[in-house]
Amino acid sequence: MIKLAYGRTTLQAQLPENWRIDVINPPVVLGCLNPAEEIQRALDEPLEGFSFDSFIGAKTVAIAVNDKTRPVPHDLLLPPLLKKLESCGVFPAQVHLIIASGTHVPMKVDEFSNILPSAVLNACYVSSHDCDNIHNLVQLGITLAGTPVLANRHFMAADRRIVIGNIEPHHFMGFSGGAKSAAIGLTSRETINANHKMLLHPDARMGLYEENPMRRDVEEIGDLMKIDLALNIIMNDQRQIIHALAGTPRAVMRKGVPLSREVCQVQVNQQYDVVIASAGGFPKDINLYQSQKALTHAAQITRPGGTIILFTACEEGAGSDSYVQTMRGMRNWQDVFDQFRQTGFSVGPHKALQFAREGIRFNIILVSDMPPQQVNELLLTPARSLAEAVAMIQLENPLVAVLPKATNTIPILMT
Repeated sequence: MIKLAYGRTTLQAQLPENWRIDVINPPVVLGCLNPAEEIQRALDEPLEGFSFDSFIGAKTVAIAVNDKTRPVPHDLLLPPLLKKLESCGVFPAQVHLIIASGTHVPMKVDEFSNILPSAVLNACYVSSHDCDNIHNLVQLGITLAGTPVLANRHFMAADRRIVIGNIEPHHFMGFSGGAKSAAIGLTSRETINANHKMLLHPDARMGLYEENPMRRDVEEIGDLMKIDLALNIIMNDQRQIIHALAGTPRAVMRKGVPLSREVCQVQVNQQYDVVIASAGGFPKDINLYQSQKALTHAAQITRPGGTIILFTACEEGAGSDSYVQTMRGMRNWQDVFDQFRQTGFSVGPHKALQFAREGIRFNIILVSDMPPQQVNELLLTPARSLAEAVAMIQLENPLVAVLPKATNTIPILMT
């Protein structure tokens, strides 16, 4: 019997007795006893290169906060940060929280309370970024990789700029965290497209930080945006805070990436015929667009020609109209590759390319609440339950891996 997070609940299923099963979880790392104390410690003892003295005299502060697709505990992070700013003479009425939605649909005002505590909503001004609103963007320059940087005008107009978020594995950026919340979350579609074009580079992959060209570009974008402070946390697979870090974005990433690896990295000695991967429940499986990250992690240990069962509720469906439109009329994965060669790269449709990279190597069964017809149109095999997906596997004594927290697990193949 296995139990897997699925949306806002947990489901269980019995696997066949003849399956040879390994359950692969991230390392067991206990959360800190007092998360509030750990966050306060990070703010009181920022990493070398940063001092809150630089905030004294600031008239306005902008803070980039993550949208509803990221499990960031803003209720724990924002109150002590705002209190710290008050000690520098910056009061909540001078603070603008900007929801860093990137190319996601901007959050509506009535959704803000889903991610922000009421006391913060009542004290600060809050808005949601729109990457396509050219009137709210300002041009900052071009990175060495040729990425034109257009950033949120309100964020750039503030005297001081802060990003908050968490550091965890990212399927092509290496790791989330640091400048990324603003460098991707608060920039234009043109900027994000130019950066994400590099995902085809062999070093644009999960768990690779310093050598990753996309991540290097993000750090440069962050430099152009002149981000003063990053407040980041590292969580275990139970979403408990283990570490909190405050300092310049680059310093936070230098310190945080090794700590994140300790939480997520697992050595695996073999490839598997079947890998069952849960994205980890809500909000990581809020839609298929987000859940694709779990697929990338599962692919690391699936044998060529094997099967990945992606277990994800997708209460908001595919999560990208442009991705769905791109897949209309596609007969096979080669059609997807041909389409991108003709049309070029753009964010949204790029999700089709990411699925194609795995779909051409593996059979992908999707256990979700999405309509089967839509799943078929996305060239995935639909299943309404794990039991139904298991019944599709026609193998004797297969080697099977189960990744209950696939998005938080970096499987390192040792053979």
